[in-house]
Amino acid sequence: MSSLNIQYGGKGLYGASVGILMLEARFPRLPGDMGNATSWPFPVHYKIVRGASPDRVVRRQAEGLLDQFINAAKELVEDGVDGLTTNCGFLSLFQAELAAAVGVPVATSSLMQVNMVRALLPPNKKVGIVTISKESLTKAHLEAANVPVDTPVVGTEGGREFSRVILENEDRMDVNKAREDMLDAGRALLSQNTDVGAIVLECTNMVPFAREMRKELGLPIFSIHSFIKWFQSGLTPAEFAPDLVDSRRP
Repeated sequence: MSSLNIQYGGKGLYGASVGILMLEARFPRLPGDMGNATSWPFPVHYKIVRGASPDRVVRRQAEGLLDQFINAAKELVEDGVDGLTTNCGFLSLFQAELAAAVGVPVATSSLMQVNMVRALLPPNKKVGIVTISKESLTKAHLEAANVPVDTPVVGTEGGREFSRVILENEDRMDVNKAREDMLDAGRALLSQNTDVGAIVLECTNMVPFAREMRKELGLPIFSIHSFIKWFQSGLTPAEFAPDLVDSRRP
């Protein structure tokens, strides 16, 4: 006896449960970067928020951009995504407003992992943050992501390449120099805070260097990549059970 298999529509797209709100930028996006679609082991759906430059979002606290982000988020949900994220950790400032506006789960910032990672560590260890701009990462950004304000933070802005290329939106990056900036920031974080037991990367463009940081520093490295893979696993749980409809016993 054959079973009746009915499919229902209602969305504009299927199979991409995660929608990503992107800054308007032209800097190189290496494999691993959130804005490189090959970085993800599952389909994602992108929408660029026009006018949201790296400088405006990071250095100017995304001033005047809330409505644009809300409108773009609503469009992604209308298209069919089941949850939303963004490609800048500084957009934690919009977490509450975006979540209230769209009616689906929202994970604006890698910083939202800090408390979860902190719970994994021994009581004598803490989480440290590496950010693209320590001077721009304010108490408001941390509080919006529920990060303790005394969390150790080190930035890459004093380095050779990484912060300048991203924040100035340049179209060329010396990857070796950017790598050294990341490793130097990690070393500085540990030398200044010997009790750090794990690191969270604020910037979504830092993901390509996470593995080398892990090898160099010997600590777990958490990023937007680790966060959104966890996030997506709740939106689209893995299927393990057999098809119960078609496995009826005779």
